[in-house]
Amino acid sequence: MGGLRELAASFVVPGPAGVAIRDRLRVSESDAAVLREVGMFLGSLAAGDLAERSRQGVAHDAASWAVRKRELTGKSSARWAGSITKATHDQWALARRGQAAHRDWLRTQVAAIEARLVRPLGAKADKLQGLPRGYASRAEWHAKARRLQALKARLEAVEADWAAGRVHVVRGGKRLANTRHRLEAARLSEQQWRQRWQAARMFLAADGESGKRFGNETIRVTDTGQLSLKLPAPLAHLANAPHGRYVLDATVGFQHRGQEWRDRITTNRAVAYRIHHDTVRGRWYVTASWQRAATPVLPLQAALAAGVVGVDMNDDHLAAWQLDVHGNPVGEPQRYFYDLSGSADHRDAQIRHALSRLLHYTQRCGAAAIAIEDLDFAAEKSREKHGRNKRIRRLISRFPTARLKARLISMAGEQDIAVVAVDPAYTSRWGAQHWQKPLTTPRRKTSRHDAASIAVGRRALGHPIRRRTAPPPQHRSDAAGHRIVQARPETRWREETRPHLPGPRTGCAPPGGGAKAGDQRAQHRSGHATEHGSWHQDSLPLGL
Repeated sequence: MGGLRELAASFVVPGPAGVAIRDRLRVSESDAAVLREVGMFLGSLAAGDLAERSRQGVAHDAASWAVRKRELTGKSSARWAGSITKATHDQWALARRGQAAHRDWLRTQVAAIEARLVRPLGAKADKLQGLPRGYASRAEWHAKARRLQALKARLEAVEADWAAGRVHVVRGGKRLANTRHRLEAARLSEQQWRQRWQAARMFLAADGESGKRFGNETIRVTDTGQLSLKLPAPLAHLANAPHGRYVLDATVGFQHRGQEWRDRITTNRAVAYRIHHDTVRGRWYVTASWQRAATPVLPLQAALAAGVVGVDMNDDHLAAWQLDVHGNPVGEPQRYFYDLSGSADHRDAQIRHALSRLLHYTQRCGAAAIAIEDLDFAAEKSREKHGRNKRIRRLISRFPTARLKARLISMAGEQDIAVVAVDPAYTSRWGAQHWQKPLTTPRRKTSRHDAASIAVGRRALGHPIRRRTAPPPQHRSDAAGHRIVQARPETRWREETRPHLPGPRTGCAPPGGGAKAGDQRAQHRSGHATEHGSWHQDSLPLGL
């Protein structure tokens, strides 16, 4: 198996550890004004705290955290200060992880370009020696040399920021901040941009507290749907309820997982809330989230006890095929198409619709597991990998691997369907080689993706992708042993040679033997089995 890499073992993906639900707030003008004022005030405190956290860098510790929280407590309240400092810490940590990922990507790009620049022009790749191909022309070589210097300069700046513990964070988003300089291209007026910018920088989020009333003391939602929030000390004059609280006229009624949310708040278990304003639609929303108890991961053999549905992910559809426990395809292949063009909400809706149809198909089949490829195109998203092939680069870039897997794991967990991740190596190639042609009929055209779904399912079940484990023997007898693996291990004669049956090689029973030997008169419609009766030919009359 010279150049083939070692395959990773299949595993059951753990289920989601958190839950988030959302409902619309139909607020009045007065409620909207109060929410906007409170959100902008807390957002200014969060911006100042983020700036202070960024200045501290990697020298930050628990003592400095306590100092920041103490300063914010005097400006708002202890609970608001805790929520702001925790959100600031999470945002800084996320920026730090993104900086590390960008640094690693720059190092990979620099190493790839340097390796190709030292190769002769037009040189072919040598996989055995690990040598990349050379650039096609002198002009391309020169352009890559210039790009190498630009990447090295960027890498030097990123490494300097990393060593100093300095991150670049924009509250409200860097993309929205840069949109301010090109409003005509974004088709926005200055007022519209200003509304989006203020809404993105507002802070109206509070973590839950177990043991407190309804699971949250800062933003409280009762079992009847009444929403109230604790106002900061400088805005206490806006309160319309005792203890400096403001009660909204709008009520909350979570439809999705509403009973689960109600069970938590009635037992005073922690629930976090976030209120945000969608300026494009002109709507207010409240999001409730909480953590789930860690559920034990189902063993792989138990998940595959009723077969599996193999799924091959593509940029425009999901190809699925049901497989029984022996690895045999059952029924017809299924294809669930989606359109990834348009806005992010449209793409997300398309993926959810396709996954819903896939889960319904799995339930109808009676399977308890879905096998998918553990895809990661981090190494493939490179100009040096597919530099001239723009179609492949565009296809890989828009492939919804992370979002699709996250959605599938979340939705499958609600249906008690396990998700099995398999190594994606050679599934498309070997599936087309061993399964596409045998499953193609005059009435059914099996695609390469359909065959790949079978390969994914067989790898999850532990079967080899090829249909037979050995090439055909030299003759038609079973001297080489039984070669079919489409049976359970406890099945008789699964791996042994077939038992010797008496009679000729046609498999028929010898005369007078077999299951139908003996008197079969009762089974004959005429009452007499003529083939078992004695027969004697009379002599011909001489007169004739």
